[in-house]
Amino acid sequence: MQEKILVLDFGGQYNLLIARRIRQQHVYAEVKSYGSITAEQIQREGYRGIVFTGGPNSVYDPASPHFDPGILRLGIPILGICYGHQLLAWMAGGEIQAAGNASEYGRVTLRTAGGVLFDGVPSESVCWMSHTDFVKSVPDGFRITASTENCPCAAMADDERRLYGVQFHPEVTHTAFGSQILHNFLFKVCACRGDWTMEDFVSAAVERYRQELSGKRALCALSGGVDSAVAAVLLHRAIGDRLTCVFVDHGLLRKGEHEQVEQVFQHRFQMKLIVVNARERFLTRLKGVTEPERKRKIIGEEFIRVFEKEAKKLEKQDALVQGTIYPDVVESGAGSAAVIKSHHNVGGLPEKIGFERIVEPLRELFKDEVRAVGLELGIPEELVMRQPFPGPGLAIRVMGEITEEKLAVLREADAIFREEVMRAGLADAPSQYFAVLTDNRSVGVMGDARTYGWVIALRAVSTDDFMTADWSRLPYELLARASVRITNEVRSVSRVVYDITSKPPATVEWE
Repeated sequence: MQEKILVLDFGGQYNLLIARRIRQQHVYAEVKSYGSITAEQIQREGYRGIVFTGGPNSVYDPASPHFDPGILRLGIPILGICYGHQLLAWMAGGEIQAAGNASEYGRVTLRTAGGVLFDGVPSESVCWMSHTDFVKSVPDGFRITASTENCPCAAMADDERRLYGVQFHPEVTHTAFGSQILHNFLFKVCACRGDWTMEDFVSAAVERYRQELSGKRALCALSGGVDSAVAAVLLHRAIGDRLTCVFVDHGLLRKGEHEQVEQVFQHRFQMKLIVVNARERFLTRLKGVTEPERKRKIIGEEFIRVFEKEAKKLEKQDALVQGTIYPDVVESGAGSAAVIKSHHNVGGLPEKIGFERIVEPLRELFKDEVRAVGLELGIPEELVMRQPFPGPGLAIRVMGEITEEKLAVLREADAIFREEVMRAGLADAPSQYFAVLTDNRSVGVMGDARTYGWVIALRAVSTDDFMTADWSRLPYELLARASVRITNEVRSVSRVVYDITSKPPATVEWE
């Protein structure tokens, strides 16, 4: 039987990140809402351990989410994180208090006092806090195992019942020894083997969709990017020729994108592929539109309408397959998260679509996990590891109104920048790099004559999950070559700048 950990979600923004950190240690984790599973169901599923996630509520608020009290009597190890830590203490008989002016946010020094969770962790280290309440007194049977300057109970433990809680977030990279703490819980408390692999994920996903889509046909929205490519191959393995891929050339693609998609999917994978030239349709709808969210909504709606139109030409299509991944879901405001920007395949979808269901096999994965799945499926490394490209394409890299002229300028500038990064041997160093056509013009001088051309911004970031990202410190020589080539080879560009903003406060894309 496959060992697995249950991540019980109480509305925290890091719920899937917790699952991802666990899976990185080769232990399968699945996320379920606190109200969707009972103690009896948990017992039947045979979970090796349970993690209570954080959340935005206060445990003493009657309307706040709580768990089935029977869970504490199952004998299954539990780790409560942030709100989950407070809730564990509250429902076990402890006392919670509002922190007031002693609330903690960001990096804080953690002082530990021993305990199995902190094996291999220094007595002082940095952790990441985000709380307005704290555990004032621990329940009977618990002892305090860590504290901070303003939080007297930063961690607690009941070793006999294998119940543990931490006020900080071990799942975020800002907690210096977070991985070690999770490792200790998984292997020293839950006695996990750590033998789960991406091969297991692929096998389970293929079998799931083979059953769920038995006798049904599906249409895959193929953008040409990594995510939709992996989703397409995964579903093709599950249902074979009952999957038809539709590649919509919306006129917002990178240089050479159209040709590459046809070559890989039609010829290498021999998949059913329909190529739709919808450039005029999209650009007509986008004419005069400058507001980023409006662009995304239009593109999302037009994608669906094109797929519906193509579906009518085929046998009945029951499902629409999309390459949605977890950062798309978070940024689009799914669940309790705030809307950062609507992704065309999540928040950009129209209310009514002509399919029975939407299939998103990668919805709970991060970008690096998607790449691992792609390699497991046998997709060529040059495609799996290629630069991420958003579904809305160059529409969100052209500031202001989208025109054929601006798209042509950006395609050439972007191609040059990517060529120079690869030429420098850094193709795999930044996680993502591309050019942006700003909506600004700048005075320049060429051949002793005054010019007034576009300003191109270059963007490169490093990240492992795309939830946060740091700007890449590319060599000056590389940036200089890219700048010279762009201003010399791309007509109407007079200035090149480099974006040195991390995420947050910025997002990876400009719009």
